[in-house]
Amino acid sequence: MTDRDGLYLLISPKGGIAFKYDYRFNGRRESVTLGAYGPAGLSLAKAREKVIDAKRMIAEGVSPALEKQRAKRRLQQARSFEHVAQRWMDHAPMADSTRNMRRSIFNREILPQWRNRLLNEITPNDLRAHCKTIVERGAPATAVHVRDIVKQIYAYAILHGEKIDNPADGVGPASIATFRPRDRSLSPTEIRIALNLLGEVATLPTIRLGLKFILLSMVRKSELQDGVWDEVDFANAVWSIPKERMKRSRPHNVYLSTQMLDILIALKTCAGNSRYILPSRYDADAPMSRATFNRVTSAIAERARERDLPLEPFTVHDLRRTASTLLHEMGFNSDWIEKCLAHEERSSRGVYNKAEFEAQRRHMAQEWSNAVDAWEAGRAFTPVLVIPETAGPRFDPRL
Repeated sequence: MTDRDGLYLLISPKGGIAFKYDYRFNGRRESVTLGAYGPAGLSLAKAREKVIDAKRMIAEGVSPALEKQRAKRRLQQARSFEHVAQRWMDHAPMADSTRNMRRSIFNREILPQWRNRLLNEITPNDLRAHCKTIVERGAPATAVHVRDIVKQIYAYAILHGEKIDNPADGVGPASIATFRPRDRSLSPTEIRIALNLLGEVATLPTIRLGLKFILLSMVRKSELQDGVWDEVDFANAVWSIPKERMKRSRPHNVYLSTQMLDILIALKTCAGNSRYILPSRYDADAPMSRATFNRVTSAIAERARERDLPLEPFTVHDLRRTASTLLHEMGFNSDWIEKCLAHEERSSRGVYNKAEFEAQRRHMAQEWSNAVDAWEAGRAFTPVLVIPETAGPRFDPRL
Protein backbone atom coordinates (compact mmCIF):
# COMPACT_ATOMS: atom_id res chain seq x y z
CA MET A 1 0.00 0.00 0.00
CA THR A 2 1.71 3.16 -1.22
CA ASP A 3 1.65 6.47 0.62
CA ARG A 4 3.81 9.23 -0.87
CA ASP A 5 7.45 10.26 -1.41
CA GLY A 6 8.50 6.63 -1.75
CA LEU A 7 6.87 5.53 1.52
CA TYR A 8 4.68 2.44 1.50
CA LEU A 9 3.34 -0.37 3.69
CA LEU A 10 4.53 -3.91 3.05
CA ILE A 11 2.16 -6.64 4.29
CA SER A 12 3.76 -10.07 4.57
CA PRO A 13 1.89 -13.39 4.04
CA LYS A 14 2.14 -14.00 7.80
CA GLY A 15 0.39 -10.74 8.60
CA GLY A 16 3.37 -8.57 9.48
CA ILE A 17 2.97 -4.88 8.49
CA ALA A 18 6.03 -2.65 8.06
CA PHE A 19 6.76 0.80 6.70
CA LYS A 20 9.38 0.84 3.95
CA TYR A 21 10.98 3.62 1.99
CA ASP A 22 12.41 3.31 -1.56
CA TYR A 23 14.89 5.87 -2.88
CA ARG A 24 17.82 6.29 -5.24
CA PHE A 25 21.34 6.78 -3.88
CA ASN A 26 24.42 7.33 -6.07
CA GLY A 27 22.49 6.06 -9.09
CA ARG A 28 21.29 2.82 -7.48
CA ARG A 29 17.91 1.86 -6.05
CA GLU A 30 17.86 1.18 -2.29
CA SER A 31 15.18 0.32 0.24
CA VAL A 32 15.11 0.69 4.02
CA THR A 33 12.62 -0.64 6.56
CA LEU A 34 11.55 2.18 8.85
CA GLY A 35 9.69 0.05 11.40
CA ALA A 36 6.59 -2.01 12.09
CA TYR A 37 3.13 -0.50 11.99
CA GLY A 38 0.85 -0.78 15.00
CA PRO A 39 0.26 0.41 18.60
CA ALA A 40 3.72 -0.73 19.70
CA GLY A 41 5.37 0.46 16.49
CA LEU A 42 5.11 3.39 14.10
CA SER A 43 2.11 5.49 13.24
CA LEU A 44 1.76 6.92 9.73
CA ALA A 45 2.77 10.36 10.99
CA LYS A 46 5.95 8.97 12.59
CA ALA A 47 6.80 7.03 9.45
CA ARG A 48 6.51 10.21 7.39
CA GLU A 49 8.90 11.97 9.84
CA LYS A 50 11.39 9.15 9.35
CA VAL A 51 11.16 9.62 5.57
CA ILE A 52 12.09 13.29 6.08
CA ASP A 53 15.10 12.20 8.20
CA ALA A 54 16.12 9.70 5.53
CA LYS A 55 15.96 12.36 2.81
CA ARG A 56 18.19 14.59 4.95
CA MET A 57 20.74 11.77 5.21
CA ILE A 58 20.68 11.24 1.45
CA ALA A 59 21.28 14.95 0.89
CA GLU A 60 24.33 14.69 3.20
CA GLY A 61 25.70 11.74 1.22
CA VAL A 62 24.73 9.01 3.71
CA SER A 63 22.81 5.90 2.69
CA PRO A 64 19.91 5.28 5.16
CA ALA A 65 19.98 1.54 4.47
CA LEU A 66 23.74 1.21 5.01
CA GLU A 67 23.61 3.42 8.09
CA LYS A 68 20.91 1.19 9.58
CA GLN A 69 23.10 -1.87 8.96
CA ARG A 70 26.05 -0.11 10.61
CA ALA A 71 23.92 0.76 13.63
CA LYS A 72 22.91 -2.90 13.98
CA ARG A 73 26.56 -3.96 13.81
CA ARG A 74 27.53 -1.38 16.42
CA LEU A 75 24.84 -2.70 18.72
CA GLN A 76 25.96 -6.29 18.20
CA GLN A 77 29.60 -5.37 18.79
CA ALA A 78 28.93 -3.04 21.71
CA ARG A 79 31.00 -4.01 24.72
CA SER A 80 29.77 -4.08 28.25
CA PHE A 81 30.70 -1.35 30.68
CA GLU A 82 32.21 -3.94 33.02
CA HIS A 83 34.51 -5.33 30.31
CA VAL A 84 35.99 -1.95 29.38
CA ALA A 85 36.17 -0.80 33.00
CA GLN A 86 38.18 -3.84 34.03
CA ARG A 87 40.61 -3.32 31.14
CA TRP A 88 41.07 0.32 32.16
CA MET A 89 41.61 -0.70 35.78
CA ASP A 90 44.26 -3.24 34.80
CA HIS A 91 46.15 -1.33 32.11
CA ALA A 92 45.75 2.44 32.56
CA PRO A 93 48.94 4.10 33.90
CA MET A 94 48.54 5.20 37.53
CA ALA A 95 50.31 4.82 40.86
CA ASP A 96 49.64 1.57 42.69
CA SER A 97 48.09 3.40 45.65
CA THR A 98 45.75 5.27 43.30
CA ARG A 99 44.85 2.06 41.45
CA ASN A 100 44.02 0.31 44.73
CA MET A 101 41.80 3.18 45.87
CA ARG A 102 39.97 3.39 42.53
CA ARG A 103 39.50 -0.36 42.34
CA SER A 104 37.94 -0.32 45.80
CA ILE A 105 35.53 2.47 44.84
CA PHE A 106 34.72 0.81 41.50
CA ASN A 107 33.95 -2.59 43.02
CA ARG A 108 31.84 -1.12 45.81
CA GLU A 109 30.05 1.83 44.20
CA ILE A 110 30.04 1.44 40.40
CA LEU A 111 30.16 -2.18 39.33
CA PRO A 112 26.99 -3.33 41.20
CA GLN A 113 25.08 -0.43 39.62
CA TRP A 114 26.03 -0.95 35.98
CA ARG A 115 27.50 -4.45 35.75
CA ASN A 116 25.12 -5.54 32.95
CA ARG A 117 24.93 -2.26 31.02
CA LEU A 118 26.49 -1.63 27.63
CA LEU A 119 28.70 1.44 27.30
CA ASN A 120 26.07 3.25 25.25
CA GLU A 121 23.37 2.60 27.84
CA ILE A 122 24.71 4.85 30.61
CA THR A 123 23.55 8.46 30.37
CA PRO A 124 24.56 11.65 32.18
CA ASN A 125 21.28 11.50 34.10
CA ASP A 126 22.11 7.94 35.24
CA LEU A 127 25.49 9.08 36.51
CA ARG A 128 24.11 12.22 38.16
CA ALA A 129 21.37 10.28 39.95
CA HIS A 130 23.80 7.64 41.18
CA CYS A 131 26.22 10.27 42.52
CA LYS A 132 23.32 12.02 44.25
CA THR A 133 22.43 8.87 46.20
CA ILE A 134 26.06 8.58 47.36
CA VAL A 135 26.10 12.23 48.47
CA GLU A 136 22.82 11.79 50.33
CA ARG A 137 24.26 8.95 52.39
CA GLY A 138 27.03 11.29 53.51
CA ALA A 139 29.94 10.46 51.20
CA PRO A 140 30.37 13.45 48.82
CA ALA A 141 34.09 12.80 48.21
CA THR A 142 33.30 9.24 47.11
CA ALA A 143 30.61 10.56 44.76
CA VAL A 144 33.10 12.88 43.06
CA HIS A 145 35.55 9.99 42.70
CA VAL A 146 32.78 7.88 41.11
CA ARG A 147 32.21 10.56 38.50
CA ASP A 148 35.96 10.85 37.80
CA ILE A 149 36.39 7.08 37.47
CA VAL A 150 33.48 6.83 35.02
CA LYS A 151 34.93 9.73 33.02
CA GLN A 152 38.29 8.01 32.72
CA ILE A 153 36.75 4.65 31.80
CA TYR A 154 34.87 6.24 28.90
CA ALA A 155 37.92 8.26 27.84
CA TYR A 156 39.86 4.97 27.72
CA ALA A 157 37.09 3.35 25.64
CA ILE A 158 36.99 6.27 23.18
CA LEU A 159 40.79 6.22 22.90
CA HIS A 160 40.56 2.56 21.87
CA GLY A 161 38.01 3.09 19.13
CA GLU A 162 34.56 3.13 20.76
CA LYS A 163 32.17 5.59 19.06
CA ILE A 164 30.30 6.76 22.16
CA ASP A 165 29.70 9.88 24.18
CA ASN A 166 31.26 10.26 27.62
CA PRO A 167 28.38 10.61 30.12
CA ALA A 168 30.65 12.27 32.67
CA ASP A 169 31.15 15.25 30.32
CA GLY A 170 27.58 16.27 31.14
CA VAL A 171 28.09 16.00 34.91
CA GLY A 172 30.43 18.62 36.36
CA PRO A 173 32.12 17.76 39.67
CA ALA A 174 30.79 20.99 41.22
CA SER A 175 27.24 19.79 40.51
CA ILE A 176 27.91 16.77 42.74
CA ALA A 177 29.68 18.36 45.69
CA THR A 178 32.00 21.24 46.52
CA PHE A 179 34.74 21.18 49.10
CA ARG A 180 36.61 23.79 51.03
CA PRO A 181 40.33 23.40 50.28
CA ARG A 182 42.15 21.81 53.22
CA ASP A 183 45.66 21.76 51.84
CA ARG A 184 47.83 24.11 53.80
CA SER A 185 51.30 24.71 55.17
CA LEU A 186 52.25 25.62 58.72
CA SER A 187 54.03 28.84 59.65
CA PRO A 188 57.14 28.82 61.89
CA THR A 189 54.90 29.87 64.77
CA GLU A 190 52.54 26.95 64.11
CA ILE A 191 55.52 24.59 63.91
CA ARG A 192 56.63 25.77 67.37
CA ILE A 193 53.14 25.27 68.81
CA ALA A 194 52.66 21.87 67.15
CA LEU A 195 56.01 20.48 68.30
CA ASN A 196 55.55 21.78 71.84
CA LEU A 197 52.07 20.23 72.03
CA LEU A 198 53.40 17.01 70.50
CA GLY A 199 55.30 16.41 73.70
CA GLU A 200 52.04 16.56 75.69
CA VAL A 201 49.91 14.26 73.53
CA ALA A 202 49.28 10.80 74.96
CA THR A 203 51.19 8.60 72.55
CA LEU A 204 54.39 6.55 72.34
CA PRO A 205 57.73 8.41 72.22
CA THR A 206 58.50 6.64 68.94
CA ILE A 207 55.38 8.16 67.36
CA ARG A 208 56.45 11.64 68.46
CA LEU A 209 59.88 11.05 66.92
CA GLY A 210 58.33 9.65 63.74
CA LEU A 211 56.09 12.67 63.22
CA LYS A 212 58.99 15.09 63.64
CA PHE A 213 61.08 12.93 61.29
CA ILE A 214 58.42 13.35 58.57
CA LEU A 215 58.63 17.13 58.97
CA LEU A 216 62.44 17.09 58.74
CA SER A 217 62.82 14.50 55.97
CA MET A 218 59.81 15.47 53.80
CA VAL A 219 58.97 11.81 53.13
CA ARG A 220 55.42 10.58 52.68
CA LYS A 221 53.74 8.96 55.65
CA SER A 222 53.58 5.54 53.96
CA GLU A 223 57.27 5.68 53.05
CA LEU A 224 58.24 5.99 56.72
CA GLN A 225 55.60 3.58 58.02
CA ASP A 226 56.77 0.81 55.67
CA GLY A 227 60.46 1.68 56.04
CA VAL A 228 62.88 -1.06 57.12
CA TRP A 229 66.31 -0.82 58.70
CA ASP A 230 68.06 -2.47 55.75
CA GLU A 231 67.38 0.71 53.77
CA VAL A 232 69.22 2.98 56.25
CA ASP A 233 72.96 3.54 55.85
CA PHE A 234 74.10 5.18 59.09
CA ALA A 235 77.74 5.35 57.98
CA ASN A 236 76.95 7.48 54.92
CA ALA A 237 73.93 9.24 56.44
CA VAL A 238 71.48 8.23 53.73
CA TRP A 239 68.18 6.37 53.68
CA SER A 240 67.63 4.71 50.29
CA ILE A 241 63.97 3.92 49.59
CA PRO A 242 63.52 1.35 46.77
CA LYS A 243 61.32 2.14 43.80
CA GLU A 244 58.75 -0.50 44.83
CA ARG A 245 57.73 1.67 47.78
CA MET A 246 57.75 5.04 46.03
CA LYS A 247 54.64 6.66 44.60
CA ARG A 248 56.24 7.25 41.20
CA SER A 249 58.13 3.94 41.16
CA ARG A 250 61.58 5.56 41.22
CA PRO A 251 64.19 4.94 43.94
CA HIS A 252 64.69 7.86 46.29
CA ASN A 253 67.55 8.88 48.59
CA VAL A 254 66.89 10.81 51.80
CA TYR A 255 70.08 12.53 52.93
CA LEU A 256 70.09 12.64 56.71
CA SER A 257 70.87 15.67 58.85
CA THR A 258 72.39 15.18 62.29
CA GLN A 259 68.92 15.65 63.82
CA MET A 260 67.42 13.01 61.54
CA LEU A 261 70.25 10.62 62.39
CA ASP A 262 69.62 11.19 66.11
CA ILE A 263 65.93 10.35 65.62
CA LEU A 264 66.75 7.17 63.67
CA ILE A 265 69.25 6.07 66.32
CA ALA A 266 66.56 6.52 68.99
CA LEU A 267 64.04 4.60 66.87
CA LYS A 268 66.56 1.83 66.22
CA THR A 269 67.10 1.51 69.97
CA CYS A 270 63.35 1.19 70.54
CA ALA A 271 62.71 -1.15 67.58
CA GLY A 272 64.68 -4.01 69.09
CA ASN A 273 64.87 -6.91 66.65
CA SER A 274 62.09 -5.63 64.36
CA ARG A 275 63.00 -5.05 60.71
CA TYR A 276 60.66 -2.05 60.62
CA ILE A 277 61.72 1.48 61.50
CA LEU A 278 58.36 1.96 63.21
CA PRO A 279 57.03 -1.48 64.18
CA SER A 280 53.53 -2.15 65.44
CA ARG A 281 53.07 -1.81 69.16
CA TYR A 282 51.61 -5.32 69.31
CA ASP A 283 53.52 -7.17 66.58
CA ALA A 284 57.19 -6.49 65.94
CA ASP A 285 56.93 -8.23 62.55
CA ALA A 286 54.37 -5.72 61.26
CA PRO A 287 54.56 -1.95 60.62
CA MET A 288 52.68 0.54 62.75
CA SER A 289 48.99 1.25 62.19
CA ARG A 290 48.12 3.48 59.25
CA ALA A 291 45.90 5.72 61.39
CA THR A 292 48.37 6.40 64.22
CA PHE A 293 49.89 9.63 62.90
CA ASN A 294 46.45 10.95 61.94
CA ARG A 295 45.22 10.49 65.50
CA VAL A 296 48.24 12.39 66.83
CA THR A 297 47.80 15.40 64.51
CA SER A 298 44.10 15.52 65.43
CA ALA A 299 44.98 15.43 69.14
CA ILE A 300 47.48 18.28 68.67
CA ALA A 301 44.89 20.42 66.88
CA GLU A 302 42.28 19.67 69.56
CA ARG A 303 44.66 20.64 72.35
CA ALA A 304 45.50 23.88 70.54
CA ARG A 305 41.79 24.66 70.20
CA GLU A 306 41.19 24.04 73.90
CA ARG A 307 44.00 26.46 74.80
CA ASP A 308 42.99 29.00 72.17
CA LEU A 309 46.38 28.76 70.47
CA PRO A 310 46.83 29.93 66.84
CA LEU A 311 47.10 26.49 65.25
CA GLU A 312 44.50 25.34 62.75
CA PRO A 313 43.96 21.59 62.12
CA PHE A 314 46.55 20.01 59.83
CA THR A 315 47.28 16.64 58.27
CA VAL A 316 50.47 14.60 58.14
CA HIS A 317 50.78 15.36 54.42
CA ASP A 318 50.67 19.08 55.24
CA LEU A 319 54.10 18.66 56.85
CA ARG A 320 55.61 17.94 53.41
CA ARG A 321 53.86 20.99 52.02
CA THR A 322 55.11 23.02 54.98
CA ALA A 323 58.74 22.08 54.32
CA SER A 324 58.40 22.83 50.61
CA THR A 325 56.72 26.20 51.18
CA LEU A 326 59.13 27.46 53.85
CA LEU A 327 62.26 26.25 52.01
CA HIS A 328 61.08 28.11 48.91
CA GLU A 329 60.43 31.21 51.02
CA MET A 330 63.93 30.91 52.52
CA GLY A 331 65.29 31.07 48.97
CA PHE A 332 66.59 27.55 48.43
CA ASN A 333 66.81 26.19 44.89
CA SER A 334 63.51 24.75 43.68
CA ASP A 335 65.26 21.81 41.98
CA TRP A 336 66.79 20.74 45.29
CA ILE A 337 63.44 20.98 47.05
CA GLU A 338 61.54 19.04 44.38
CA LYS A 339 64.20 16.33 44.46
CA CYS A 340 63.79 16.04 48.24
CA LEU A 341 60.04 15.63 47.73
CA ALA A 342 60.66 12.90 45.12
CA HIS A 343 58.83 14.96 42.53
CA GLU A 344 59.94 14.32 38.96
CA GLU A 345 59.62 17.09 36.37
CA ARG A 346 57.72 15.79 33.31
CA SER A 347 58.91 18.38 30.83
CA SER A 348 61.76 17.84 28.38
CA ARG A 349 64.01 19.49 30.95
CA GLY A 350 63.08 16.81 33.47
CA VAL A 351 63.81 14.07 30.94
CA TYR A 352 67.42 15.21 30.50
CA ASN A 353 68.13 16.47 34.01
CA LYS A 354 68.95 13.44 36.17
CA ALA A 355 71.06 15.33 38.72
CA GLU A 356 70.77 14.03 42.27
CA PHE A 357 72.05 17.30 43.90
CA GLU A 358 73.47 15.25 46.77
CA ALA A 359 75.79 17.89 48.23
CA GLN A 360 73.20 20.63 47.89
CA ARG A 361 70.44 18.52 49.43
CA ARG A 362 72.64 17.48 52.35
CA HIS A 363 73.35 21.13 53.07
CA MET A 364 69.69 22.11 52.73
CA ALA A 365 68.53 19.22 54.93
CA GLN A 366 70.86 20.36 57.70
CA GLU A 367 69.75 23.98 57.38
CA TRP A 368 66.08 22.90 57.45
CA SER A 369 66.62 20.77 60.57
CA ASN A 370 68.44 23.66 62.25
CA ALA A 371 65.56 25.99 61.37
CA VAL A 372 62.95 23.65 62.85
CA ASP A 373 65.00 23.29 66.04
CA ALA A 374 65.29 27.07 66.32
CA TRP A 375 61.57 27.64 65.79
CA GLU A 376 60.71 24.92 68.29
CA ALA A 377 62.80 26.80 70.85
CA GLY A 378 61.19 30.12 69.91
CA ARG A 379 64.26 31.57 68.18
CA ALA A 380 64.60 33.28 64.82
CA PHE A 381 66.71 31.55 62.19
CA THR A 382 68.65 32.82 59.18
CA PRO A 383 69.57 30.03 56.75
CA VAL A 384 72.82 29.74 54.82
CA LEU A 385 71.72 29.31 51.23
CA VAL A 386 75.10 28.68 49.58
CA ILE A 387 76.84 25.39 50.28
CA PRO A 388 80.49 25.56 51.45
CA GLU A 389 83.01 25.10 48.65
CA THR A 390 84.45 22.03 50.32
CA ALA A 391 81.01 20.36 50.37
CA GLY A 392 80.38 20.53 46.63
CA PRO A 393 81.32 17.87 44.07
CA ARG A 394 84.62 18.23 42.25
CA PHE A 395 84.92 17.65 38.50
CA ASP A 396 88.57 17.08 37.55
CA PRO A 397 89.14 16.95 33.75
CA ARG A 398 92.30 14.92 34.32
CA LEU A 399 90.37 11.96 35.72
